[in-house]
Amino acid sequence: MFQMPSKQKAEEFIDDMFQFLFPVVSGVEQGHYAAELALIRLKGKLQELFLPIRDQFEVGCSSAAERFFECLPEVHAKLLKDAQAIYDGDPAANHIEEVILAYPGFFAVFVYRLSNQLYKCEVPIVPRLFSEYAHSKTGIDIHPGATIGEYFCIDHGTGIVVGETTNIGNYVKLYQGVTLGALSVSKDLATMKRHPTIEDNVIIYSGTTILGGETVIGENSIIGGNVWLTESVEPNSTVYNQSTVSVRKKKM
Repeated sequence: MFQMPSKQKAEEFIDDMFQFLFPVVSGVEQGHYAAELALIRLKGKLQELFLPIRDQFEVGCSSAAERFFECLPEVHAKLLKDAQAIYDGDPAANHIEEVILAYPGFFAVFVYRLSNQLYKCEVPIVPRLFSEYAHSKTGIDIHPGATIGEYFCIDHGTGIVVGETTNIGNYVKLYQGVTLGALSVSKDLATMKRHPTIEDNVIIYSGTTILGGETVIGENSIIGGNVWLTESVEPNSTVYNQSTVSVRKKKM
């Protein structure tokens, strides 16, 4: 039986990283010296998290931790762009700090960016612990292996599912209840691209399901609510589900 890392320590690490990267969360700005100490503590916590699974690493847990923290400035820059995209896309948002503090979509993307970095470092188990923590808190399920571009916006977000081999471009916006999934869940397809590609500047409205590794949603397209798609859509398209609503007056 494999040893497993601590779920509680994984969740604590996520919360500590959130406060470190975005001091507005704690309401206390750190000076340079305090930030350096916090970074050292975070590195120690990540290596401690890796200890039970150290024999499962291809590159060594110390090397994976170093690679993760080397990429942290780039990850932080992407997250600021994500926060900007959410702010720009929501008239109800008064400032970016509100997005960082209060928007579950941003928290889910934050956890995805961290878990994806560990996934790319070939860290076992831990990326999934991270993503499931976000899932439990927000109702948004983004697999760490998904590829997501810059300025990614999740509006509301509850019920969103993004599969492992999904490829999402820049300036994409998803509403609640969107599924980017696979046509088949056969174990034989584990190494294949099973999930769709969403190109740049696409908006996908609530309740829509898009399935299949060969399904491509072309750039600048709008996919309306409650649409079911298993085939590709040309760029600059609008796709919608036509329904009929009948209103009858009650007889008095």
